[in-house]
Amino acid sequence: MPDVRQGPLAGVRVLELAGLAPGPFAGMMLADHGAEVLRVDRVKAVTDAPRADVMDRGKRTIGLDLKAPEGVAAFKELAARADVVIEVFRPGVAERLGIGPADLHEVNPRLVYGRMTGWGQDGPLAATAGHDIDYVAVSGALSMLGREGDRPTPPINILGDFAGGGLMLAYGVLLALFERERTGRGRVIDAAMVDGAAVLFAMFYQGVQSGFWGPRGTNLLDTGAPMYDTYETADGEYLAVGPLEPQFWDTMVGLMGLRDLPDRNDRSQWPALKARLAEAFGSRTRAEWEELFDGSDACVSPVLSMPEAARHPHNVARGTFVEVGGVTQPVPAPRLLGVPPQDLAPATRLDDLSPWGLSKEEADKLRERGVLA
Repeated sequence: MPDVRQGPLAGVRVLELAGLAPGPFAGMMLADHGAEVLRVDRVKAVTDAPRADVMDRGKRTIGLDLKAPEGVAAFKELAARADVVIEVFRPGVAERLGIGPADLHEVNPRLVYGRMTGWGQDGPLAATAGHDIDYVAVSGALSMLGREGDRPTPPINILGDFAGGGLMLAYGVLLALFERERTGRGRVIDAAMVDGAAVLFAMFYQGVQSGFWGPRGTNLLDTGAPMYDTYETADGEYLAVGPLEPQFWDTMVGLMGLRDLPDRNDRSQWPALKARLAEAFGSRTRAEWEELFDGSDACVSPVLSMPEAARHPHNVARGTFVEVGGVTQPVPAPRLLGVPPQDLAPATRLDDLSPWGLSKEEADKLRERGVLA
């Protein structure tokens, strides 16, 4: 029986070709809001052991040998019943396998074909290897991240893989599905992490060109300013301090009992002001500061570890985290009020492919030949 899904994407079928972070993340975002996502992995990966990745939650999974003609034919049968395909290969690989956009649009003109790569489908670097750090570097974004006088600091792989990659692909899928309502035809999405990372920094490209934004680590929002930074507390923990507006700043320093501070509007005084704040914040524990600032508009928050975040009263009250399969993880976002929560269970194997157009007899033959798991 087909999955019974709820949410705005209920009824949307997605074939997700197995890959690293950005592809599964895009599939997770769609599954989180009701799409029926079938993850197509290698046969060996499915027969060896089931995956327990958070990004596979709410999905079904099969193994299919796409190097075998029978496997390609089976994939085309599945694609004929699908609305979306998420493909994560280097440019040209899907075409060589016989499952590129042209191949699948022959069997399903309404198919939305989402392609996820680092460099994009064309350009001098398209055929070369890379990782998040490379795409973010070439986008220009990495040059802006880090403290003054220090080397650029990559923010783990969040900007390229997830924000600039998987999330942009999911957004592109929604655009294409919306357009299909008017045209009746699918579209190919070229989601490149280098493009996505660049778009995320749109405001800052303007700031650099206008002269408003200076070298990294010297600006209002990149640890240059004393009112937007982290400070260590007496117990070796940290606070995030962000009272940018004057009224919030006044609240913070008033609660701290600080007097005769350097002028925060004078950039030449920022180092001295930072030193005063560092000394003050280092005089009490994080818990003591939390108690002092609790309920105020001081814009000071504890820097929580991931386990601590799951236990924070605000997150508990909102149900921001949930435990699934023994793993604590964030619930779907954004929230659509009035929509029941989706099934967040770990990915399960799909045995009955008849709703996807592959009969039991066909599936049994493929299993016997080792093409399907």
